[in-house]
Amino acid sequence: MKEVTKYIIKNSLKRIFLYRACLSRLKQMGVDKVFSYTLANEAGVTPAQVRKDFSEFGIKGNKKGGYEIDELLSKMEEIFHRSKDHNIVLIGMGNLGQSLSRYSKFVQRNMNIVATFDVDPFKLKMRSEIPVYSMTRLKEIIDRFRVKVAIIAVPEISAQEVADELIRHGIKGIVNFAPVLLKVPSEVVVNNVNLCDELESVIYYVQKILKSEGLKNIELLYKDMKY
Repeated sequence: MKEVTKYIIKNSLKRIFLYRACLSRLKQMGVDKVFSYTLANEAGVTPAQVRKDFSEFGIKGNKKGGYEIDELLSKMEEIFHRSKDHNIVLIGMGNLGQSLSRYSKFVQRNMNIVATFDVDPFKLKMRSEIPVYSMTRLKEIIDRFRVKVAIIAVPEISAQEVADELIRHGIKGIVNFAPVLLKVPSEVVVNNVNLCDELESVIYYVQKILKSEGLKNIELLYKDMKY
């Protein structure tokens, strides 16, 4: 087993999500066509970056004539395989797992959590629209619904063991909410989502802003004192 998957989630792919959100908003405003500089302004990147990202994913358009928004959105649907349903299993029905299991946006994007799993006998008796199963039924459910993607929302200590079991049963992609880097074969995709890291990233930049504002205030005070 290798420690790092060869399928790293590229920043360009993340920007496609951003472009899609901007395009959807522009369409709601009644806009039919968009130029790279307009989309760049909406997304906070350069026009050259937009064109480069589009080229990477085979999105074509007329540089002078602009892009048809409906065509762009249709192409992005193809990129993310929105034309078919994707069955998913969720492991761990703690507070985070329960929240994820009820997230309505998954269904809107053709992502169906067909089953959830937990080792706690009490959780197996929970009333839920999505059934909660014992881990002993994991292979059965994965095979029945032809699941290839799983969400891990278990404590750090259990995450690697759960990932190993999922991979043994044919899972090829994992979204991992446990605060640990999983060791997986190179052909398995893992996207680690650490909520604490995300918050600390925001806190880091907030502190930089506050520090910058504090320095500006000191400079203004110093100027006032001089005059």
